[in-house]
Amino acid sequence: MPNIASILKAEISRVARKEVRAEIETLKKASVAHRASIAELRRQVSALEKELQRAAKTAARPATVDASDNETDTDTGTKRRFSATRLAAHRAKLGLSAAHYGHLVGVSGQTIYHWEQGKARPRAAQLESLAAVRSLSKKQVAERLVF
Repeated sequence: MPNIASILKAEISRVARKEVRAEIETLKKASVAHRASIAELRRQVSALEKELQRAAKTAARPATVDASDNETDTDTGTKRRFSATRLAAHRAKLGLSAAHYGHLVGVSGQTIYHWEQGKARPRAAQLESLAAVRSLSKKQVAERLVF
């Protein structure tokens, strides 16, 4: 006949393992849930950082353009603005090709196309040239284009 103490010890040990296993299962489930939420938060932080970098880049671009426009302020006393649609409309009004209009401004025809499409912006000196061309009449433009 086995010793009652050893049977009691074995039974207590079995019940303790059963209780510990139940507690560990609950902790494992909580741990998995926490890890999943941590991973989701990391993804959100990464996406927000990328968005912040994009926003910083776009905010930096107009600031550099404004700085070049401010140089015009100190040189001539007036601030020059640029609009791609107004440039295209003025060129169409004069009936000029981009190459001819570029000749008047002192740039290539391809540069005029890029300005009109918004792919590039004129520098401060070029803005002054554009303003000078805008002040010319159709007759004066024709006189200047005679080669």
